[in-house]
Amino acid sequence: MESLAIQTVNAIWWIVIVGIVGVGYHVYGRAVVEQWRMRRSLKKQGVKGPSPSIFNGNVSEMQRLQSEAKQFYSGDNIISHDYSSSLFPYFEHWRKQYGRIYTYSTGLKQHIYINHPETVKEFSQINTLNLGRITHITKRLNPILGSGIISSNGPHWAHQRHIINHEFTHDKIKGMVGLMVESTVPMLSKWEEMVKRGGEMGCDIRVDEDLKDVAADVIARACFGSSFYKGKAIFSMIRDLKIAITKRSFLFRFNGFTDMVFGSKKHGDVNIDALAMELDSSIWETVKEREIECEEAQKKDVMQLILEGAMRSCDGNLWDKSAYRRFVVDNCKSIYLAGHETTAVSVSWCLMLLALNPSWQIRIRDEILSSCKNGIPDAESIPNLKTVTMVIQETMRLYPPAPIVGREAFTDIRVGNLVVPKGVCIWTLIPTLHRDPEIWGPDANEFKPERFSEGISKACKYPQLYIPFGLGPRVCVGKNFAMMNVKVLVSLIVSKFSFTLSPTYQHSPNHKLVVEPQHGVVIRVVRQ
Repeated sequence: MESLAIQTVNAIWWIVIVGIVGVGYHVYGRAVVEQWRMRRSLKKQGVKGPSPSIFNGNVSEMQRLQSEAKQFYSGDNIISHDYSSSLFPYFEHWRKQYGRIYTYSTGLKQHIYINHPETVKEFSQINTLNLGRITHITKRLNPILGSGIISSNGPHWAHQRHIINHEFTHDKIKGMVGLMVESTVPMLSKWEEMVKRGGEMGCDIRVDEDLKDVAADVIARACFGSSFYKGKAIFSMIRDLKIAITKRSFLFRFNGFTDMVFGSKKHGDVNIDALAMELDSSIWETVKEREIECEEAQKKDVMQLILEGAMRSCDGNLWDKSAYRRFVVDNCKSIYLAGHETTAVSVSWCLMLLALNPSWQIRIRDEILSSCKNGIPDAESIPNLKTVTMVIQETMRLYPPAPIVGREAFTDIRVGNLVVPKGVCIWTLIPTLHRDPEIWGPDANEFKPERFSEGISKACKYPQLYIPFGLGPRVCVGKNFAMMNVKVLVSLIVSKFSFTLSPTYQHSPNHKLVVEPQHGVVIRVVRQ
């Protein structure tokens, strides 16, 4: 009897094992076959690429190239604005081998890389809900973005964009200039005290952290009626989540079936799910407070519009409290994150470039003195600051806030002469486009703001390919708000101080959702 029982148990185990293998083969095998079908379709259209392995695609080669680039560029403090080869070495490596359009695989996902000017131009003009954010990336970023305007797709995205776009009209942004100045003044006072203590030699200031605080204060006050200090815990949690989620590359760190089953929700000492729940709760508490304030207020801000939009959300379920909460919280997270990250990083890089090129500081300072009353920009003088605008545009050419455009085809999509199969992810590397000699001329790697003296349309061969805020219908909804904020910050800082790069500055562009200075931007500041 005992022998029979053992045989029965063994038989059951074998049945379970065979069943698991069978299901895994059925699910994974079909997915692999589908990837090969996509690859064959692209190959027939003349799109080549590196040969993938069955289970891992080209991930191993990508990781190897990334590791080699890290070793090669470590300890190199030469200030080069061409950082594509260090941050995205696999894209640059394959571009040299296969040209401006090629395909590669990351296990269960097939990708196509496009950096051909004419094809990118065609890509930017596609206006369909069947082309959207890449689903496996948005899933990985869900704790920090949820299903807000940045990460959603289809009618849900279109509905959210309609709501939020209303708050970022030109007239409304002009009305926020005074608020932007008010948020910047405390930082300027802090720097003045530091410079005063430093004497004639001035002092070294790491500007990026202070700029993040100012940018956060602006977005909180302009869009949510609260100060940065009131929402400091929220911004702190967002930054912690961003660091945890992007600790490893989220662009290719997935390995098909094993990643889907065994993917970790913990990075180091940070439990992502727990921190995300805490963030959601904190935002919701702020929302409920603001909801009461909005009932009494006459003027609507972004928060009020989000609350109203949530009540008529696209699923039509007006009484689903969980859906209402999710809609509101997710969009608050999107605005909190994008609203201050892009501004702070752009101003940091701008100050770095101005520190290297002090003659442009003088030109900006002269312009501000002649255009702005008491050297303080306002809604009327900002449009006259042509030099400031040129410098910022050139900064965003060399250091676009978000360096990559990624889209997923939800049906077969025609891009130029190509038909991209359903399920394929399309990638465009913005820094490579922004430094392409064919588009910008032989000085494409140099800081030359004068190239924008007659506007973007005359600055390059393909003005549609100047895309610091993304391209197509999904261009950043807050780009005008961000540009205005950057203009105010740069104008105020340059009018108050002269500065050079500190000898301690380490040039280290690092990709963490945005391209930011890994070791900060340290400038040596003297009182103007």
